[in-house]
Amino acid sequence: MAQRIVCTMMVRILLLGSVMALDVIGKPQFPEEEKTPAFWNKWAQRTLKEALQLQELNTNVAKNIILFLGDGMGIPTVTASRILKGQMSGQSGEEFQMEMDKFPFVALSKTYNTDAQVPDSAGTATAYLCGVKANEGTLGLSAAAVRSQCNTTQGNEVTSILKWAKDAGKSVGIVTTTRINHATPSAAYAHCADRDWFSDSEMPPEAVTAGCKDIARQLFENIPGINVILGGGRKYMFPKDTPDVEYPTEKQHFGTRRDGRNLVSEWKERMKEKRAHYVWNKKELLSLNPSKTDYILGLFEPSDLPYDLERNKETEPSLTEMVDVALKILKKNPNGFFLLVEGGRIDHGHHDGKAKQALHETVEMDRAIGRAGLLTSTHDTLTVVTADHSHVFNFGGYTRRGNNIFGLAPMMSDIDQRPFTSILYGNGPGFKLINGLRENVSTVDYEQNNYQAQSAVPLRFETHGGEDVAVFSKGPMAHLLHGVQEQNYIPHVMAYAACVGQNREHCGSSSSSAVSPRPSPATTAISTLAALLTLAWLHC
Repeated sequence: MAQRIVCTMMVRILLLGSVMALDVIGKPQFPEEEKTPAFWNKWAQRTLKEALQLQELNTNVAKNIILFLGDGMGIPTVTASRILKGQMSGQSGEEFQMEMDKFPFVALSKTYNTDAQVPDSAGTATAYLCGVKANEGTLGLSAAAVRSQCNTTQGNEVTSILKWAKDAGKSVGIVTTTRINHATPSAAYAHCADRDWFSDSEMPPEAVTAGCKDIARQLFENIPGINVILGGGRKYMFPKDTPDVEYPTEKQHFGTRRDGRNLVSEWKERMKEKRAHYVWNKKELLSLNPSKTDYILGLFEPSDLPYDLERNKETEPSLTEMVDVALKILKKNPNGFFLLVEGGRIDHGHHDGKAKQALHETVEMDRAIGRAGLLTSTHDTLTVVTADHSHVFNFGGYTRRGNNIFGLAPMMSDIDQRPFTSILYGNGPGFKLINGLRENVSTVDYEQNNYQAQSAVPLRFETHGGEDVAVFSKGPMAHLLHGVQEQNYIPHVMAYAACVGQNREHCGSSSSSAVSPRPSPATTAISTLAALLTLAWLHC
């Protein structure tokens, strides 16, 4: 007992000393210029001028559409990742701007599924890709479909903006850090009563007998000719017990298909007369000449790609590298393209209670957003960044400016007299009791990559959160993504902007590449004044 009291006192002294040291040495005290009102006034005035320039709206037709989807990237994740990215560049972090922060238009999206207050990634993907809210666990189906019931599939299919774009003659692509047949990418091409039917081996026999197709099979059969497919999920494409090309001795990575089909070989055979390539590692991907490639199938892992912090940089491509190749292939089409990019492992990091993994995944997706911005123009490219749902992740504790985002709060709990990290989860695997007390985080390495942040409720896997998520947008018609909207509104705006799918009347009968811009208020005023002057002159 005495030893515990001594340890507690030492921790409290160290915490108090660290806070006092920060005050003394000036780190992370704010820059001297921030003490003057002129600094903040100048910054605000600069922002105001930028905002006034947005009054002249971009009403061009969106030749290209890019949708970045941060799976599980709730607003607290965006804020914490901003601080992290700023601290990685040597700043205190709070004042930093991520690439998505620079987008001029921001909205909120209501994420609930038709049957769930707190949603899953399948029902939400159906909403923001197909324009229809759906039940949790179902993909590319209306809410009339029931999860896991094959016989509710037929007649309830809904198509996605990827298909609308393909039908309009655009090139289309999917890039993800998860399995290519995981929930988010699957809603772009599949109609499936269960998100877990990755291959036929995960399906109940009666569903296979009834004619329902697994998701991997639908990837190649539903929308033939998807130009870019980059992600994981190799094992679902090969016959059962086929050794994996990268892990030939590890049985958990062997092929899973019971129907004996080799979907990769079938794709290669079907595409042999076209400029198409199959790749499975970074070297093969980056050795391709995008100007001579029209189709690419890249499957870099048997299942999901590794976290960016754990990625083998010699053999595994980053999300930014995949996006770079994808855009260079897709942008050759004079009719434009649609590209879905998923930072899918943000979600996995949070489910595991590993905030450091989740935030670094978000930072990597932000890098990919920046790369896409360099390869495209807001004149003809609508870019949207959003999330499917949030998580019960947050950070607080009255931390000082510049506090390490993964660090301790500068105070002790006034209940159990123990320190705590700023980052905490509402539930998840980080709940730990030692001798009936909350784990003393000062005795563990809470900054290591796989540290599981403490949670209030013990669960093997942390859960999604139910609050609204942000929608960032720039480019043609981006201003239509405003206010608080239903999640299924998003693809309707993208389709309207690109003149695909419904609502094409505004595009005119001709196949012009742009909608005639609406005159700005200033232009209208000048025109009116000119007309009045002309009338006055005629009457003089």
